Amino acid sequence: MSDKSRIRRQSLARRARGFGSSLLVLQFALLTGCAAAQRAVPPTEALPATTLAALVDEYFERQLQQFPTMATAIGDARYNDRLEASASRQFWQQVATIEQTYLDRVEALDAERLPPAARVTRDIFVSERKLALEQLAFREYLMPVDQMGSLATTLAVYGSGSGPQPFRSTSDYDNFLRRAQALPGWVDDAIAAMRVGIAAGITVPRAAMAKVVPQLRQLANAEAESSIFWQPIKNMPDEVSTTDRARLTAQYRALIVDDLAPAYQRLADFIANEYLPNARTSVAWSELPNGQAWYRLRIRAATSTSLSADEIHAIGLAEVERIRAAMEAVRQQVGFKGDLAAFFAFLKNDPRFYFTDPQQLLTGYRATKARIDALLPKMFADFPQADYEVRLVEPFRAASAPGAFYQPPSADGKRPGVFYVNAFNLKAQPIFGMETLSLHEAAPGHHFQIAIQQELTDLPRFRRFNNYVAYAEGWALYCESIGKELGVFTDPYQYYGRLSDEMLRAMRLVVDTGLHAKGWSRDQAIRYMLDNSTLAESDVVAEVERYIVWPGQALGYKIGQLRISALRERAERALGERFDIKAFHSQLLRDGAVPLDVLEAKIERWIQRYP
Repeated sequence: MSDKSRIRRQSLARRARGFGSSLLVLQFALLTGCAAAQRAVPPTEALPATTLAALVDEYFERQLQQFPTMATAIGDARYNDRLEASASRQFWQQVATIEQTYLDRVEALDAERLPPAARVTRDIFVSERKLALEQLAFREYLMPVDQMGSLATTLAVYGSGSGPQPFRSTSDYDNFLRRAQALPGWVDDAIAAMRVGIAAGITVPRAAMAKVVPQLRQLANAEAESSIFWQPIKNMPDEVSTTDRARLTAQYRALIVDDLAPAYQRLADFIANEYLPNARTSVAWSELPNGQAWYRLRIRAATSTSLSADEIHAIGLAEVERIRAAMEAVRQQVGFKGDLAAFFAFLKNDPRFYFTDPQQLLTGYRATKARIDALLPKMFADFPQADYEVRLVEPFRAASAPGAFYQPPSADGKRPGVFYVNAFNLKAQPIFGMETLSLHEAAPGHHFQIAIQQELTDLPRFRRFNNYVAYAEGWALYCESIGKELGVFTDPYQYYGRLSDEMLRAMRLVVDTGLHAKGWSRDQAIRYMLDNSTLAESDVVAEVERYIVWPGQALGYKIGQLRISALRERAERALGERFDIKAFHSQLLRDGAVPLDVLEAKIERWIQRYP
């Protein structure tokens, strides 16, 4: 069976079975064979696709070595004892050297003599390397910590026992010990980088960075038994011998008390006492050195288009007005007496729309999962072998984490994906938003797209594990838009929840560009979002501060969804009664994440050759 060979047409009842194959380890013979393949090819011969495949896989292997936590995240355990030194200038110089080296090597190949499928891989690889080199020139490593995360908070997720880091054997425990012992060095590098950033005028805005200190203070807990890093000791498996159990317990206690707690405390103290007083009070990325060009690059990276900030802002304003009209229609349908602003207030304040206990929220989302899973065969032919589960966000990061997010499964499907739901503020988790959020973050949204992509073992690994914001988030938002067809949103309030989430993505186009290209203040952005939605104020503040530190990223959602929806309309017009929604969805998913122009060309070819 081809079409990337590993997608299985199967019932949902069989989805939970683990994916049998694991990541292939690139052997030395392949590396040397790749080097030998650089010899000139006579012009009369076709260039073998295997030459390109070996080269890009060699690059990916270097990436796993350079970013070992990424290797752990995809289920490759070979580097589970390492931590990247990603706060140092030397680290990023090495990254730049690797990017330039592989760009040069791939461009040395004659693209005209590659088979069509390999040409797509080559073009994507070249585009990614060029974009990476452009981004590296802006020295973003001088801002290694913000409220959305850092390697310091990532390590806490890995060390909690519920993240990607395995804790099933004695060697697993020893691996994390060695990995975690590298954190103090990373903290020292991060402090040094932030001091350079202060001098260069490259800092995270003060309003956003203030949220980091409480996160780090919580992780600086020197009481070993109450530390998040103690969880694996509490849950040590029976397979660990009595001798090793005693040794590991003592070593983890020393790790927390002597290494981790002081490192987190040192980082928190530096940010509170030195960084915050010197952090910029402006929020616009354009206020950074060469910031306007930097923001334009971030827009291009997030949307994979050449749209300007002004064009995106205008699209956003039009979408906000369209969605407000649809919300007005729901208000009339449910018979609410009052205008749209009063309807927003009713939905924010009526207790029927909110849970009062985090466990109720978790149980509700798990029930939503079961209901949606049963409907998916109606519109999909392809299902990932990896399943996903629903969990609450851990307390240490809940205050500044998004309302929900998705953690991919391991590539072999043995570790399921995770749909995280944030119960920090239950008023930010309305019951009427549950179906929409599940469609987006889990199935068929991020879970289908990412898990299926990882299972496409015929693709080069750099394509199996890459991400294009406009494609990935555009797909997830498109999945919200098909809810009625799928059979959800039968309750008008749940459909309002879909409009509410779409409004969020439309407002992002306005607010992100407003903040970074049109001189909007943080308060102005917050007020705009509160005036046009039922989002809780805590959610709005977290959203705006996310856009402040991740400029451009939030633009990919709506731009991607609009392009994908337009592709569907194009296919429906061209194919008429022959149009098959399952086949269309398969075409969207079967080559993994790609730039929007590549996706558009692919769908056009599919339409032209459709039987």
